[in-house]
Amino acid sequence: MNNLTSLSTSSANSTFVRPATFFIKGFSNFPQAKYYYVFLCVVYAVTVFGNSFIMCVIFLARRLHTAKYVAVFHLAFTDLCGSSAVIPKLLDMFLFEHQYISYNECLTNMFFVFHFMNLQSLTLLALAFDRLIAICYPLKYHAIITKSTMSFIIVGMWIFSFALFAVLAGLINRLSFCRSTAVNSYFCDHGPVISLSCNSNFINYLLAYISFGLLICMPVLLVTISYLCIAAALLKLAHGADRNKAMKTCTSHLALVAIFYLPILSVNVKSMSTSIDPDARIINTSLTQIIPPMLNPIIYTLKTEEVMQSIKDLYKRNRINTSVVINVKLNK
Repeated sequence: MNNLTSLSTSSANSTFVRPATFFIKGFSNFPQAKYYYVFLCVVYAVTVFGNSFIMCVIFLARRLHTAKYVAVFHLAFTDLCGSSAVIPKLLDMFLFEHQYISYNECLTNMFFVFHFMNLQSLTLLALAFDRLIAICYPLKYHAIITKSTMSFIIVGMWIFSFALFAVLAGLINRLSFCRSTAVNSYFCDHGPVISLSCNSNFINYLLAYISFGLLICMPVLLVTISYLCIAAALLKLAHGADRNKAMKTCTSHLALVAIFYLPILSVNVKSMSTSIDPDARIINTSLTQIIPPMLNPIIYTLKTEEVMQSIKDLYKRNRINTSVVINVKLNK
């Protein structure tokens, strides 16, 4: 567990002690852990199927080839990638007892987990912007929110997120690990990793707090402001039917926002105010990462009329095509 390698830097005349491996101990002392792993397998299977299904529907249904569904497609893609960055590795570590992870692999794992989680957060913010323009400025909506505009926003998200988390993970190289290398989490979590260092980690913690405020708290604030503006616009509508119809277009997004942000904020706020049992923190954090990607496609399928109608149209088209093929074969 304390397999350490010293790396000397001639320019600074200092020595950085970096471990050859980290030991991820997360669920090692968790009772009945195998039942939780079975649950994770089910969650991952539903996540892969649900998000793949949503992406296929959006790709095949021409009526969904709009700016809004470019963002929905991206959300499904990042949900799929985010779950794939967490669950398979978690199962490999704890179910098959491969809990030692190399130093470079640890940083890579950390980068991809946080990168895709951040993209999910920013995509929810982009969808809030879409709803704000659609309801508050309906006449300008198609001029402002275009597929090229949404694609540009998504590309900007990727560049910003990639750069930020490359720096966040890269700054760990300035730390020395001369004590334990056992990470008290279920993946190479940033906080538990930098807490193991024996030199100053102030910059690492500072960047972590800035990232949390910028990427979690700020989107929540902006989404809240956007929905206050939406509520004010809806109150001005003369007909209740128009108000209800406009509000229906927001319910699925509001549900996604609540499912994604509330657990993350509650866990982090509670950990700042009181101490949380390590096992409870690990379970709560893992659930906040794996449950939203599973529920997002279900919510969009059941709560969005456009998606449901597109699924029905695709089903009817498939039945017609199948009938035509069968008739052709019978006539031969």
